[in-house]
Amino acid sequence: MPAIDAHAHWFPPEWIALLHAEGPANGATIDVNAKGHETIQLPGVALVSSFPADMVDLDIMLRNMNAWKVDVRALSLTNPMVYWATPEFGLKLSRAFNDAVAAAHTAYPDRILGTIMLPLQAPELALQELNRAAKLPGMRAVYMAMHVGGNNIDHKPLWPVYARCEELGLPLCLHPVNPLGIDRMRDYHMRNLCGNPTEAGIAAASLIFGGVLDAFPKMEVLLPHAGGTFPWLIGRYDRGVEVRKELKHMKQPASAYLRRFYYDTISHHPGIMRYLINLVGADRIVLGSDYNFDVGYERPSEWIEQIPGLTARERELICSDNAKRFLKL
Repeated sequence: MPAIDAHAHWFPPEWIALLHAEGPANGATIDVNAKGHETIQLPGVALVSSFPADMVDLDIMLRNMNAWKVDVRALSLTNPMVYWATPEFGLKLSRAFNDAVAAAHTAYPDRILGTIMLPLQAPELALQELNRAAKLPGMRAVYMAMHVGGNNIDHKPLWPVYARCEELGLPLCLHPVNPLGIDRMRDYHMRNLCGNPTEAGIAAASLIFGGVLDAFPKMEVLLPHAGGTFPWLIGRYDRGVEVRKELKHMKQPASAYLRRFYYDTISHHPGIMRYLINLVGADRIVLGSDYNFDVGYERPSEWIEQIPGLTARERELICSDNAKRFLKL
């Protein structure tokens, strides 16, 4: 039974080289932190992103996969992504990542899969890159943040991108970037511990209440971090549909959309994972590591053994079968 990790991150050397070459002219400050890792800081973005070797060097990543019993990884870009850049530079950054991850898949076709980065700050350029990148080897999903330039993801200019994803049969993998309220979450790593899960609840609400899931009924969506706050807010969302005039357009309760999403295993609480499995079904959960952040898992397939009452079939679904279906392997 292979272990397929649907949530792992990579900064290709080619992508970092492009940042060095053109990032400063586009407002980025490239530096080195106390650990000797290159960093990037952007105007208006509180988070300073760093590029440690184990998220850049593919050989190190593959050795870690072997040691941690991960057979296949779908690699994605993470903070700062590309939306901070001008549309033209965002397109170049997206192409650099997409070409690099396709090359990684070509080199290691049984180990590495790719997700497509798009310059969604310019939807017409995003469509152009989507059509190009979808033809590259190993591309299995489209990756996007839970807001683009401060706009929630039901933003109408994004809908043509969703339509094309649906036509291509490419699922959508969501991820937090620069979470809201960050000025109140500067201490204690709260921007990650509190901010990232909150973003998932807002993203799910935007797709449901904003009509995106109704408009594109065949589009699959992955929520990271075990769905964040979304599963825990579903009762409030349903009550809102019952009583609030702002939601009178809803034809069914929000809970009817729970199984429109896939969810990864990154909760760090076995009991919460058991609840999520009971709520949405084991067939909607995929393995995730959040490689290589300290709030992720080193050995994701071993961690799930802590889930109470985990059956052999649930283990197969979560470790392998669901990701095969979601990523169309």
